[in-house]
Amino acid sequence: MIRLRGVSKSFRDAGREVPVLRGVDLEVAPGELVAIVGPSGSGKSTLLYVAGALDRDFEGEVVVADAALAGLSQEARADLRNRAVGFVFQSFNLLQGLSAVENVMLPALLRRGARAPLPRIREEAHEALAAVGLADKAEQPPARLSGGERQRVAIARALSASPRVLLADEPTGNLDAATGEGIIRHFAELAAGGLTVLVVTHEERVSRAASRVLHLAEGRLSA
Repeated sequence: MIRLRGVSKSFRDAGREVPVLRGVDLEVAPGELVAIVGPSGSGKSTLLYVAGALDRDFEGEVVVADAALAGLSQEARADLRNRAVGFVFQSFNLLQGLSAVENVMLPALLRRGARAPLPRIREEAHEALAAVGLADKAEQPPARLSGGERQRVAIARALSASPRVLLADEPTGNLDAATGEGIIRHFAELAAGGLTVLVVTHEERVSRAASRVLHLAEGRLSA
């Protein structure tokens, strides 16, 4: 479901090339929860953005949800993200002026070629919130939700399009220990249901729920 072969990426800093990923190989199968652990600055987020078709400036082979990313147009990459890849970020990325259910509705409203009527989109968003235990918080704005609740809204939004792949960037970084453990258990349940889940984090506690734990250091991935 996710395959990286010989992926390298560099940034330019003050006129020189700074390598971030150095020949990374990675495979994540359907039903796996794989955690990539490493310190800040090790390239974890960069790897996730490459795998999620958010970063197109890389060398090597990347295949996600049966689509080879090399050579895809910007429009095709956006379509792939919208229909096959869900993202969960540490900062939640919720719009403060919208309710929880309206935040979950956004991907469907923005999806190219979407034909579902608005009431159906809202109904599906309510179902997604109920699935993460937030049925009673649907009309609340993010400011009235706890950190764990906001992260669950972000998860519901990511899953609202029934993606084949879920990518999470430091999803427990802003949460207390108990809430973070709950989020990781939820990811494990999603993987058990057949979803491909890739989490990057600097927290070793994620490893307790993961099918596999890999370590990224100085741009190199190892078991």
